[in-house]
Amino acid sequence: MPDPSARSVVDLYERHAAAWEADRRLTDFSERVWLDRWIALTPAGGRVLDIGCGFGWPIADYLISRGLQVTGIDTSPSMIARCRDGFPAQQWHIDDMRKLDLQATFDGILAWDSFFHLCGTDQQSMFPIFRKHAAPGCSLMFTSGPDESEAIGQLYGETLYHASLAPDHCRALLNANGFVVRGHRAEDPNCGGHTVWLARLEIGA
Repeated sequence: MPDPSARSVVDLYERHAAAWEADRRLTDFSERVWLDRWIALTPAGGRVLDIGCGFGWPIADYLISRGLQVTGIDTSPSMIARCRDGFPAQQWHIDDMRKLDLQATFDGILAWDSFFHLCGTDQQSMFPIFRKHAAPGCSLMFTSGPDESEAIGQLYGETLYHASLAPDHCRALLNANGFVVRGHRAEDPNCGGHTVWLARLEIGA
């Protein structure tokens, strides 16, 4: 199997940062259907954490337009440089989600098309990290695969690793960390085939 390490994913996006930005700006914005559901669970003007923010468009741009205060993290220095240039009033950090410790909590946490690049063991370890950064009532949304799997895709002619936990395992990990599932759909045809999880931290959990 091609290298499934997180480092290989990081290096691939770093090598192709400019091409990824150009191509992403040409795609539709089907994510909005789920982003609006997530925003509805997030306090107006709240502080949100975008894990794997890329270059900030279209998602962070949309969140900012809705009045949210965005802190974005990504492992690609080129992507974060683009965020800092495009959205200087927000907070941007070069960081590894697996080691994230921002010493802060957020009203919303988003890991869209980023969490699923981790291997299964690292995905399991992310749920306590989500919890550590979640304020009471925090809304959490992430994308996964539809079932337990490992898959090797292609991006600009290079291999790109994806993995997913089983749905029952995701639900159990969310519950164990105080999150209640508010929405879930596998391969949503109205959102580009994404498998989406939407959850909320119970007050006081």
